[in-house]
Amino acid sequence: MSDINVVLLTGNLTKDPELKYTPSGMAVCDYTIAVNGYKKDKAEGEKDPVSFVDCVSFNKQAEAISQYQKKGSMLTVSGELKQERWEKDGQKHSRIKIMVSRVKFSQKSKDTKVADKSDSAIPF
Repeated sequence: MSDINVVLLTGNLTKDPELKYTPSGMAVCDYTIAVNGYKKDKAEGEKDPVSFVDCVSFNKQAEAISQYQKKGSMLTVSGELKQERWEKDGQKHSRIKIMVSRVKFSQKSKDTKVADKSDSAIPF
């Protein structure tokens, strides 16, 4: 049996996506989604826990996310987890990102001009 590395999340963009291009011209879009958790025994005034998940998309998918989605937009992403590790000033750091292979725009952005693209899955 081989290892499985698959994740599927739905959440809202915490800020506008950041689109950049590599020196070779490949589009890379970094963004973070806030995913609400669920607390079964909520005391009065307590809120459901929120996880902030870093995501990265490439190529046409990256450009579409940057063009059609803004802070607050709801996305469903699937992909695999990738752990990044680095050392800075003698301190070891790490973070986990989702390398997105598929994304679905769950609600249309107010600025969306092409409805078909804003509400469809865009493959990696």
